Amino acid sequence: MGRVIRLTQRGPQVTTDRNRALALSSAVVRGAVAAGLGLGALAVLVTVVWISSPHPDSGPDGALRATAGVWLLAHGAGLVRPDTPSGVPAPVGVVPLLLMVGPVWLTHRAARDAAEPGEGRPGTSRAGAFCAVTAGYLLVVAGAAAYARGGALRPDPGTLMFPVALVVAGAAAAGVWTAAGRPLGPLPSWSPLALQEAAARALFRDRAEAACRSAAVGVAVLLGGGALLVAVALGRNAAAAQDAFLGLAGDWSGRFAVLLLAAALVPNAAVWGAAYGLGPGFALGTEATATPLGLDGAPAVPRFPLLAALPDPGPGSWPNWAAGAVPVAAALAVAWFTVRRAAPVDAPRARTWGPGETARVTLLAAFGCGLGTALLTAPAGGPLGTGELSVFGPVWWLTGPAALAWTAVIGVPAALLLRLWRLRTPGWAWRRDVTEAQVPPAAGTEAGAGARYRRDAGAFANAREGGEEGAGRARRRWTPWRGRSAEKGDPGRTRPGAPEASSVPAPGTAPEEGSGGRPGPAAGQGGAGFEPYDFLPTDPWHEKDSREARWASLRQGSGGLMADFPAVPAAARPADRPEARPADSAADSAAGAAARSAGEADGGPAATP
Repeated sequence: MGRVIRLTQRGPQVTTDRNRALALSSAVVRGAVAAGLGLGALAVLVTVVWISSPHPDSGPDGALRATAGVWLLAHGAGLVRPDTPSGVPAPVGVVPLLLMVGPVWLTHRAARDAAEPGEGRPGTSRAGAFCAVTAGYLLVVAGAAAYARGGALRPDPGTLMFPVALVVAGAAAAGVWTAAGRPLGPLPSWSPLALQEAAARALFRDRAEAACRSAAVGVAVLLGGGALLVAVALGRNAAAAQDAFLGLAGDWSGRFAVLLLAAALVPNAAVWGAAYGLGPGFALGTEATATPLGLDGAPAVPRFPLLAALPDPGPGSWPNWAAGAVPVAAALAVAWFTVRRAAPVDAPRARTWGPGETARVTLLAAFGCGLGTALLTAPAGGPLGTGELSVFGPVWWLTGPAALAWTAVIGVPAALLLRLWRLRTPGWAWRRDVTEAQVPPAAGTEAGAGARYRRDAGAFANAREGGEEGAGRARRRWTPWRGRSAEKGDPGRTRPGAPEASSVPAPGTAPEEGSGGRPGPAAGQGGAGFEPYDFLPTDPWHEKDSREARWASLRQGSGGLMADFPAVPAAARPADRPEARPADSAADSAAGAAARSAGEADGGPAATP
């Protein structure tokens, strides 16, 4: 009985669906692995501390359940301590911000890798990568929450959706956005039409990017200033901090655990310092608030080393009022980074932002600074129990508006003044890295003979009067055309380390003895210090196809002097765009005619200068 073998061919649609399913499955696994790595690293640390403890309160199962609770707390979840001296369960809402960095970074990394198609594995859509990584991570979150229900730190079920799921989804969305190249895509279809049209313009995107960068700088300055305030206060109260540290634990393992907890709360202390400098301060229980004006009420604070930096009770003095320098520095930083984009040093006055536009972008940056401060303040404080400790730390809905007010009131006038100062500074010579002027010097000056100016990426013409004076202030970039200017008596246009014009042989002559055997440049080829690989890729206005054409004509018309040079490299600079430079001078035209005559005399094609 014969056996019939049926050969079938898999269709392209089946293969595509299978590859898509494999990519989604891989993304789900990536999300679960990211969550497992964060949970596992924290479990190892807690297990080491538990093993080294001489008198542990619970067994290994209790330590692992507490680890799961702390890991959920790092995502913003609220915890509840059922075992308290009063018998009333006490909530724990202060999130160690340093612990939050790990889960956010792992989720971001997993989503970014899932959205990027790699070698040997199929890619998936951005929406699919986001949903798959988020689902895989939240599966581990649900398992950890179920496991921690019987521990000493039990998660609050109401906080698992918000903010835990929101934090995971936000980090995954940021990872997918990074994999896509951080684009600023169109707004959703349900948004207003006028806003969609504004977002589609490149000008709007440039202003939005400038505002976001300035806002990020403002938040960073606020946090740095807050950390500085805490460091100074701890230095003044070092003895009290040492007593609190030694009094919490008597053995080295307990002190190591206290040190780890204090390190995880250092970013929280920086946020507290920023809130103190902004004015709203922070609450130390329901009956005490610390502000630069003073510490009112009876604070109910636990014994902890970082809390030794608290100000003394009573009205504040000038050291407390000096904390107001932190928001002032943040506002000035926002204004400075906004003006750097509003009035660049390499742009003419006609292409700078107007006063109204500069003020609007600064206001938008101030709003972003306030929003970022509020988002960081929300998890930095929270309840540590019931009764007096039900309010502990800064209040986000007061700190965020305070940051907005400081940066807007001080930042907008400062930005306008900085813009006016930058525009009225003669030549803006205070900055050393001023790019080269793109407009040629006045006609008739010696520095302008044969000089060609090129257009940098994003840089525009900035006219200067007096050719040699302006050329001395500008930063020089060597090009093959600078050699001809050197021959005409412009030493400022020679390449650093290139021989002087007087030491270069005349075009078409043999090199002098002792010169290393290097022949002089042919007519029309260039002048002193000419190098064939000086075509640097700095001009985006040039066409790629003109590189080989110009290089080939230069080799053919060199009279055999450049026959040994290889073809133009991949990173070579292409030919100049004709309309991006002025016409050659009479001397350059004569040099080009001599090069063409030399090429025709040797039987080769004429050279193109």
